[in-house]
Amino acid sequence: MRGRRAPMVSVDDLRLAARRRVPRFAFDYVDGGAGAEDGLSRNRAAFRKAIFSPRVLVNTEGALDTGRNFLGRRWSLPFGVAPMGLAGMAWPGADIALARAAQAAGVLYVAATPATATLESLRTAAPDSAWFQLYVGKSAEITDDLLARARAAGYDTLVVTADVPRPGKRRRDLRNGFALPLCMGPRMLADLALHPAWALATLRAGAPRFANFQQYAGAGAGARSLAELMAGQSSGRLDWALLARIRAGWPGRLVLKGVLAPDDALRAAEAGVDAVQVSNHGGRQLDGAPAALDALRAVRKAVGPGYPVAMDSGVRSGEDILKALDAGADFVFLGRPFLYAVAARGDAGAAEVVGLLHAELVQALAQTGRAALPEA
Repeated sequence: MRGRRAPMVSVDDLRLAARRRVPRFAFDYVDGGAGAEDGLSRNRAAFRKAIFSPRVLVNTEGALDTGRNFLGRRWSLPFGVAPMGLAGMAWPGADIALARAAQAAGVLYVAATPATATLESLRTAAPDSAWFQLYVGKSAEITDDLLARARAAGYDTLVVTADVPRPGKRRRDLRNGFALPLCMGPRMLADLALHPAWALATLRAGAPRFANFQQYAGAGAGARSLAELMAGQSSGRLDWALLARIRAGWPGRLVLKGVLAPDDALRAAEAGVDAVQVSNHGGRQLDGAPAALDALRAVRKAVGPGYPVAMDSGVRSGEDILKALDAGADFVFLGRPFLYAVAARGDAGAAEVVGLLHAELVQALAQTGRAALPEA
């Protein structure tokens, strides 16, 4: 059986394979959370605690309907790719690979401000599936230009991230000495030597950098200049007044990401936000934040059944996706599972994990006696 790849039957398998294939500092950047990582663990505990109420003697023979209407579009699946910064740390070209896989599968893909590919190239890779995520940074000029570029590229939906007034303290990154540009000390060089496939692929593609900020750093700017610019995108200046100005100036749909409090969800709806995304940033910002799944239930109760609500944070399987839908989500986003897949399998991993999650979701629907997705 030598030479054959081991089957990946779960996201946990993909995570373990990714951990073996990429350097520790890169894996920890993807895998880690803020502080003691209690928030990260709390997300997973909430999903483990949630259980179904299966019904039997329901005919689930044949194809089950996994389509979902969400914000003006019929999607083939009720889940999509969350915006992820520096996805190229998982594997070079991860952003483009995920965008192409989403386009091919009819899955929603959200291009991140701190992506390692430009927002224009990601829109080209996923012309029918891509939204754009915005960090409102310290520089109003850069923020305004990012919005103008997104409009010019044809994005019709903007996702404004609201839960990064300061960068989260991620202890794994600090212990690993992770920073951009990468500091090639003895420890990191040894790590790279133990993971030659990642090192060679990165050497060919070039070190990961914040592609959307290249033009603002000026000609010939290095990775350090780009990193400094991106650091300025963690800003506390986003408030309700500024959100109202963004709403007034953005002609398409607007989603507010990072909502955990029911009162904030209600205020967003009153401010003309088209949907909120319940999220604790995957446990990467505030270690003491509530589990997103728990917050989702409270938000749904507050806004009622008609207002669009998405969620992310802690989702690792098709069963988790169905649990989130049962808890009131109209749509579910995943982040780390997609990066694990690309780190473990390269470009092919992006499509592989979509298929894996789809199959698990269909199985969960049948096992609980449902032929279609629940409505929020």
